[in-house]
Amino acid sequence: MPRTGLLRTKSVEQSRADTDEPDTRLRKNLSAFDLVMFGVAVTIGAGIFTMTARTAGNIAGPGVALSFVISAVACGLAALCYAEFASTVPVAGSAYTYSYATFGEFVAWILGWDLLLELALGSAVVAKGWSEYLQEALRLLGIQAKTTVPLAGFDFDWGAVVLTLALTVVLAVGIKLSARVTQVITLVKIAVVLLVIFAGLRWIDTANYRPFIPEPTGGGSGGGGLDQSLFSLVLGGSTSNFGVFGIFAGAAIVFFAFIGFDVVATTAEETRNPQRDMPRGIMGSLAIVTVLYVAVALVVTGMVSYKELATKPDGTKATLATAFTHHGQTWTASFIIIGALAGLTTVVMVLMLGQIRVLFAMARDGLIPRALAKTAPATGTPVRATVLVGIFVVIASGFFPASKLEEMVNVGTLAAFIMVSVGVVILRRTRPDLPRSFRTPMVPLVPALAVLACLWVMVNLTAMTWVRFLIWMAVGLVLYFAYGYRKSRMAEAEREPAAEIAE
Repeated sequence: MPRTGLLRTKSVEQSRADTDEPDTRLRKNLSAFDLVMFGVAVTIGAGIFTMTARTAGNIAGPGVALSFVISAVACGLAALCYAEFASTVPVAGSAYTYSYATFGEFVAWILGWDLLLELALGSAVVAKGWSEYLQEALRLLGIQAKTTVPLAGFDFDWGAVVLTLALTVVLAVGIKLSARVTQVITLVKIAVVLLVIFAGLRWIDTANYRPFIPEPTGGGSGGGGLDQSLFSLVLGGSTSNFGVFGIFAGAAIVFFAFIGFDVVATTAEETRNPQRDMPRGIMGSLAIVTVLYVAVALVVTGMVSYKELATKPDGTKATLATAFTHHGQTWTASFIIIGALAGLTTVVMVLMLGQIRVLFAMARDGLIPRALAKTAPATGTPVRATVLVGIFVVIASGFFPASKLEEMVNVGTLAAFIMVSVGVVILRRTRPDLPRSFRTPMVPLVPALAVLACLWVMVNLTAMTWVRFLIWMAVGLVLYFAYGYRKSRMAEAEREPAAEIAE
């Protein structure tokens, strides 16, 4: 018996059929290599150039390498579930589309709204990080210019705005150009990351690894009260800075560095052979970045004491360049700045791409105005959705400060991972007939472990992050019942039989 109301589902067949509508059709231009590059592009960026040093100095110490491993395990389990869904339901929208086919429209809306928060804030935060590195690059060239200036009572970040506008144009022109730009820049930043690893080996002092897990302290960003991890708070801990709680709190923060394969899944509809290439793109990108992250974490914390990487009283934050500057290697620090500019550029672009595709999928389903799903005949891209996302990220990155937003991105991503993992089990039982070119191994064990791992990381986010997340979800519920519940295409399909009877 078909479900109605909040539980109405959109079949896999209907999702696939919608991809053939002339006005909302996306072009299939992507290969497995393109997908791997997208995944690596979005993960090797803010995490490796800024979070590694900062998390080591403030929260986890040298044990930040373990934090990366914990996050990688949680992501790896979820990635196996994503790979099955992406190859079975190769439609734009990622977790939003998968949930529509399994849990129903209400849960799909919640996840879609959740993904918009994740990708929008992620784009804005990374754009502001790019602007900071641009200021450093200008300084190396002898240009003393600040990228953030006072404007009409706001601190206007013109660097972030310039980057966002340029990437909006690239994304509007077409997915293939986006892929080519991503590949070139990603290869540059991989080269810089490898330089960091091999150049830093000579400066490693094993004494800096002791203690590998420092004793807990009350200072730093982990703090106490609502600023410590929820897990630490519930168990009566006084802080989640350093110690075992610090390792887990660090994993919750550096998780931001692993959201790449989630964005890869949003491009399934534009992949030439999604059944074969989506699993390769998702798992391949995750494997590459995990190795690079752990290696960089070990090198940086071996070069200097983790205490040297702590945020200074004046607010100065450590980066990868900090460890090399400490040893007088300013030339290496210069290369890191160049790599960071390249790396953060592709992160912003791929995060914006993911948000555009989720917005496109929701518009095509009628949960938000359908005009946003219209694609341009010349480029095959949803130009209206692209422009809207560009405007939003310009405003967010240009006029608002970035603080605590990484954790907001993480809680949204983890919620999506959990729903996808549960959805694999449900779809196996409700639609065992569907062809699956990739099957998640050991179902339901692997999805169950993915759920537990993601929940574990989530409870190590700060309590205040949970408060902000619940407020955002409440706003989303108001919008759904005010518009999406009545205007969705599934709602219209429900009303058609009643209208025929009335006639």
